[in-house]
Amino acid sequence: MKKFIAGVVVGFVASCGVGFAASSFDHNGIFWNKLNSNAKTGYINGYGDAMQVSIGKLDSLSIAGELFHWRGSNKIIKQLSHELSTAELTPDQAVRKLDALYANPKYSELDLGQALQLLTASTPAGEGMSSDTAAPAKAATAAAIPHAPAK
Repeated sequence: MKKFIAGVVVGFVASCGVGFAASSFDHNGIFWNKLNSNAKTGYINGYGDAMQVSIGKLDSLSIAGELFHWRGSNKIIKQLSHELSTAELTPDQAVRKLDALYANPKYSELDLGQALQLLTASTPAGEGMSSDTAAPAKAATAAAIPHAPAK
C-alpha cells in the first residue's frame, strides 16, 4: 500500500511540475508577428472555418427559441451569426489589416480572435485596407479590450 501511495504522490508531483513548466501560448500580436505570410493566411482560414462551425451550432438555438417561444431569439441569433462570420473579409485583407494593427506595439497584447472580430465588424463588405479604415479600427480595438470589474 505504501508503494502505491508513493507512486500516486510521485505521479502527481511530476504532472504538476510538467504543467507549471509548460509555457502559456497566447495568440496575440507577438505571436502574429512571428508567423510568415503562409502561416498567417492559414491561421485566418482556420479561424474562419472554426467560426463557420460555430455559426452552424446556432441553428440548434434557433430551434430551441422557436420551441420555447422565445421572443426575439431569431433577431439575436441572426446578429450573433453576423458577428461571428468572417465571410466579409478575405484572408488577404485580414492579413493586411492585422499586420497594420499589430505594427503598432501598443496593440501587441490584443488577442487575435478579438482583433479579427473587431476588424470583421468594422469592415463593410468588399472594402480593402486603407489608411481611412486603419485608424478607426485601432481606436475601436483599444475600446474593445475588456476591463476587470471593480470589487
